[in-house]
Amino acid sequence: MKAYVFPGQGAQFPGMGKDLFENSKRAQKRFEHANDILGFSITEIMFGDDAEALKETRVTQPAIFLHATILSEVMGERFQPEMVAGHSLGEFSALVAARVLSFEDGLRLVQERALAMQAACDVEPGTMAAILGLEDHLVESICNETEGIVIAANYNCPGQLVISGSQKAVEKACDALSKAGARRALILPVGGAFHSPLMEPAKERLAKAIEHTEFSNSSCPVYQNVCATGIVDSKELKANLIAQLTAPVRWTQSVQQMIADGATHFTEVGPGKVLQGLVKKIDGSMETSSGG
Repeated sequence: MKAYVFPGQGAQFPGMGKDLFENSKRAQKRFEHANDILGFSITEIMFGDDAEALKETRVTQPAIFLHATILSEVMGERFQPEMVAGHSLGEFSALVAARVLSFEDGLRLVQERALAMQAACDVEPGTMAAILGLEDHLVESICNETEGIVIAANYNCPGQLVISGSQKAVEKACDALSKAGARRALILPVGGAFHSPLMEPAKERLAKAIEHTEFSNSSCPVYQNVCATGIVDSKELKANLIAQLTAPVRWTQSVQQMIADGATHFTEVGPGKVLQGLVKKIDGSMETSSGG
């Protein structure tokens, strides 16, 4: 079975999407429509060389969403998903690909998500850290024992987990995890404590927008971050998307379940090849490719 996966924040790069714009009239119309919806020229930033401007959350999230969703459309008949999944932000692209959300509604929700997350970060600063070389249960245990808010946030692949929370709590957890034998415990250059309880204000704001958005049953199973199982029912898809901002990204578990359910080839749709690398670390024998 063909599985298509969509990357999240961090996959962006200057010039992203410019080739799609220049080589496809369909893509050009989509990008121009996106500029109108967003109320600013995101293409000017995406196609330029200002990496710092592209890193702004209000730009980064819709930029990655646009690259992924427009690329899947440009692929035409080659795009035949039998199951889809997206890493964090990428789940919105997956929902559009599975015809749960329209392109326009997906973009509006991503824009609201970006603004809500930035506002939450301004109110309650936090951070994240990459932990390498420890079993998941040990990282979870140390986070639970650490004073303050810190949780296991991104299960990227075996031996690679990201923790999230308040600055002090994450730093304390990193020290404890290093002493416990972590090969690496590195604070990441991110603007907030994503997928942690500190995102509760953003979740509440985004939930209102999601509740007022039409969701359809999916055309194929969507393996969502919060449950790591294939969902097709529109009500379940909506509830899980609302829960996503404060819940862990169970990427390892999602890929494992997709393989158990019959996935034989993973195609990454969007900027970069990060997810291809994670799939290979989860199952070294699995075939992967890029949608570009």
